[in-house]
Amino acid sequence: MLNTHISQTDRLNAFCKDTDAYLEGYSGGPLSEMTFAAKDIFDVKGFVTGGGNPDWKATQTPAEQTAWAVQMLVDAGAAMVGKTLTDEITRGIFGENAHYGTPVNSNAVGRVPGGSSSGSASAVAGELVDFALGSDTGGSVRVPASFCGLYGLRPTHGRIPLSGVLPQSSSYDTVGWFARDPETFAKVGAVILQSEISKALPKKVIIAEDAFELLDRSTYEALQPCVRRICKLIGGESIVRLSETTLAEWRDQQGILQSREAWETVKNWIDEVNPRFSFEVTERYILAKHISDEEILSAEKVKAQILSRMSHILANNAVILLPTTVGPAPLTGQKLSDRTDLRLKTSQLTCIAGTTGGPQINLPLSEEGGLPIGISILGSPGDDEMLIEIARQLISDT
Repeated sequence: MLNTHISQTDRLNAFCKDTDAYLEGYSGGPLSEMTFAAKDIFDVKGFVTGGGNPDWKATQTPAEQTAWAVQMLVDAGAAMVGKTLTDEITRGIFGENAHYGTPVNSNAVGRVPGGSSSGSASAVAGELVDFALGSDTGGSVRVPASFCGLYGLRPTHGRIPLSGVLPQSSSYDTVGWFARDPETFAKVGAVILQSEISKALPKKVIIAEDAFELLDRSTYEALQPCVRRICKLIGGESIVRLSETTLAEWRDQQGILQSREAWETVKNWIDEVNPRFSFEVTERYILAKHISDEEILSAEKVKAQILSRMSHILANNAVILLPTTVGPAPLTGQKLSDRTDLRLKTSQLTCIAGTTGGPQINLPLSEEGGLPIGISILGSPGDDEMLIEIARQLISDT
């Protein structure tokens, strides 16, 4: 079986050890001879989807059909060689799972890979597969892509069907993928987006001043060569403050709306099963349970204001340049209090695309102290192919 080899050679703890899910790719397709992995929230017919939590897996039945995204890739010739680890029920952005351990970040050894698509990012960075599927609700493709030095896209919300994918928050859930190089990334994109990758570039690039202000000086300086390189390619750059208040307010509104939806998704199962969760995941569900209707209404008003503001900023074929994360991957085993502070700070960056529904691509073009640190380009809904083309042209210009 295909994944027998993966199980024997998984030196990174990237793959699930409790499932033999795999699929042979059809011959002759555009992704023939490529291998990929899928985060353990994607259904494979005949196998139980584990969702990063043993109590979830124990209470589920085998999938009746394979997830749309997985099937599209298999039909295009790629072989799915295994399921990868994820944060519990996708509720995390660091990649440390209390039940299954932490996948290794080959490009930042001793540091977290990022979550919740931790195993998928680990498998690609460690060259166990050519590419891998993840999901992004609050940053779960973009953060591991930044931490592991990979290309990763949060696509336009609703662009890729979510059928056969374990839900968290339907207003924010998306399917994304990782690759080590832009050409592989573009080949996968053409299949999963069902379109040709556009050759057109945007007319102007906007540097998000308040997003860069969240960085330490060393991280800011590490990203500046990338900023200049991207501005040179696109041209027409300007500096703009995205928020007329604070990005913390933007983070808080998504946190409220996303958390309420996440609680509604699993509350009946939690009531019935009383599952084992890590302290961090338990805390987040408890907080979500107590979000009031008044808080929801207030957050919805802020979201409407953000959408209006961002529509104005992105008008006339513009894209936004911003850091993907506030710094390189933190060390594994960090104190919970420190990790909470970092998560809240990082969410000020990741909430922007989540709120607008537009695509955001992480470009692995920089390092800080030898550690990967990503820079992102964010577009309007539907700009997915254009962002991938920017990634390709940046490499061809070097």
